[in-house]
Amino acid sequence: MLNELVKIKNNWLELKKTLDKLPMPFSREVSLMECTIAGTTHIDGIVTKTATVFEGTILTLIRDPKNKYDSDAIAVQTDAGERIGWVPQRKNEVISRLMDAGKLIYAKVKSKDFEGRWLKIDIEIFMRDA
Repeated sequence: MLNELVKIKNNWLELKKTLDKLPMPFSREVSLMECTIAGTTHIDGIVTKTATVFEGTILTLIRDPKNKYDSDAIAVQTDAGERIGWVPQRKNEVISRLMDAGKLIYAKVKSKDFEGRWLKIDIEIFMRDA
């Protein structure tokens, strides 16, 4: 049995050397979808919370599987940890599954505009797989 373990270990080392030379297929960010952040009208202090959010700003996506309205819920947060809304429910199922599988998912702001009293923030959601 000891010989088998050594053999597996040596094969693993050979395999690792080979893997280190292979290009990573998802070493770049992969665009998954575009959407408008939902629920910004329900966030107290949204203007203050988004004061540092501009085109190109990276936003954090946080899974909320215990959300009472949607088990696929994904909150959108600033780098300061302020929740500014949600990925729309009609578009969050695949993204939530990827996040649950441990994939690195994040968003970038495409635009931020007021339409009347509503703060409309369009985002693009990306995956980076290392």
